[in-house]
Amino acid sequence: MKYLPLNAEIFIQNRKRFVERMDKNSIAVFNSNDELPTNGDGQHKFKQNSDLLWLTGIEQEDSMLVLFPGNSEAKYREVLVLVRPIELKEKWDGHRLRINEAKAISGIDTIVWLDTLDAVLQTWVHQAETIYLNSNENDRKANLVPVRDYRYAAAMKDRYPLHNYKRSAPILKDLRAVKSALEVEVLQKAMDITDGTFRRLLEFIKPGVMEYEIEAEIYHSFISQRATGMAYSSIIASGDRARTLHYVENNQECKEGELLLMDFGAEYGNYCADLTRTVPVSGKFGRRQKTVYNACLYLHHYAASILKPGISIVDYTEKVGDEATILFQKIGLLRKSDIKNEDPANRAYRKYLYHGISHHLGIDVHDLGTRTEPIKAGMVFTIEPGIYIEEEKMGVRIENNFWITKNGNKDLMKNIPITVEDIEALMKK
Repeated sequence: MKYLPLNAEIFIQNRKRFVERMDKNSIAVFNSNDELPTNGDGQHKFKQNSDLLWLTGIEQEDSMLVLFPGNSEAKYREVLVLVRPIELKEKWDGHRLRINEAKAISGIDTIVWLDTLDAVLQTWVHQAETIYLNSNENDRKANLVPVRDYRYAAAMKDRYPLHNYKRSAPILKDLRAVKSALEVEVLQKAMDITDGTFRRLLEFIKPGVMEYEIEAEIYHSFISQRATGMAYSSIIASGDRARTLHYVENNQECKEGELLLMDFGAEYGNYCADLTRTVPVSGKFGRRQKTVYNACLYLHHYAASILKPGISIVDYTEKVGDEATILFQKIGLLRKSDIKNEDPANRAYRKYLYHGISHHLGIDVHDLGTRTEPIKAGMVFTIEPGIYIEEEKMGVRIENNFWITKNGNKDLMKNIPITVEDIEALMKK
C-alpha cells in the first residue's frame, strides 16, 4: 500500500458496532471479492469487498472474517482468515501478509489460515443458531454476476440447511452510513490531497491543453501524495461536453472561452474524496459564465444550509428543486408559464439540473446509506448542484463533501478555492 498505516481502532470500533447488532447465538461470515480476469492470462487490479474492508482494513485477496461473539472459546470470537504465504506465489505476485502484520492492520488477535478453516468453522457453526452472510448489496448496482458472496451463501445453505440465515447488509447499510471521527480523519486526508491537486491544476490549465493532460496531472499529483489512486474515473469536460454527467473520454482540446468542468477525487486508505469544480480555460470567467457559476454556487450554499439531521435526502432534494426553480427564473432559464405547466413528476427545473444533489460518501464513492429516512449526525454527503444549458453549450457543477454534525454540517472541503474571485486569482499566477 502507498498510504501510511491507518489506526486499527477504526476497524476495532466498526466490528464492535456490528457485533452489537447481531442476534443472540449467531455467527457472521464475510468474504473478500473475487480476483477478476481481463483477457488472456491478465487480471484486473484487485479491489477488496467494501464490507470486509470496513470491518478489518485488510486489502488482500482470499481473506475472510468470522464474528461469533457467543463462541465458547473466547479467542475465536473474532477470527481473521488469510491465505497462507507460499514462497513460489510470492515470487510472482509479491508479499503476502504475515500474522503480525495482519494483527497490526486489523486489531484482530486470532489469525487462521484459509486451508485450515473448514475444520474449525464447522464446530463454530454447530454452536450457532443463526448465520449472517454478506450479499455485496448496493442500491445502485445490479448483481448480474454470481459473485463470491452469493456462491458462498449457496454453499453454506447446502451444507447447513437447518440453520436460520440472515443478511448482514441491512446492519451494514445503517452502520457504514455513520462515520466515526477516526474514519473522517482518513476522509479528510483524501480531501486534502484533492485540494493540493486542484490548486496545482489551476496553474496548469490554459487554452490548448488536452483533457487527458489534465487527467495525467491529477493522477501524478495523487500518487506523489501517497494516495492509493483515483477514487473513480476522473471527468475532465471542457465546453459543451460538461453537460454529459459521466463524460470520461477526456480526449479533446480545452479551448479559449470555454468552461472546464472537472470531477475528480483521491482515494486514501480506501476512503474517497469527491470534488467538482468548474473553471474558465482562459483564466477569467465571461459575464454570462460568471452569472451561471454564481447561481450554481448560491444553490450549493443553500443546499448546505438545509442538509442537517432530521431531513431525508428525498425531501432535501425537493427543497433544493424549489430554490432552483426560483433561481432559474432569475437567470433567464425558466418562465412563469414553464413552472405553471410543469409535470410534478418531471419538474421544469430538471431541464437544467437533471441529477441528484447529494449522495453518501465513504469507502465507496456512492456509499451505503438511506435516501428516505431522516439523516443522522456522522453521515458524510456530497453537495453537488449543477446547471446544464444546452442552448449555451455550457455545464457548471460545484461539489464539496460535508460531515453531518448534531445541529448542521461541517464542510470538509472548506479550504478548497470555490469563488470566482479565488479561482481567477490562482489561475492568474
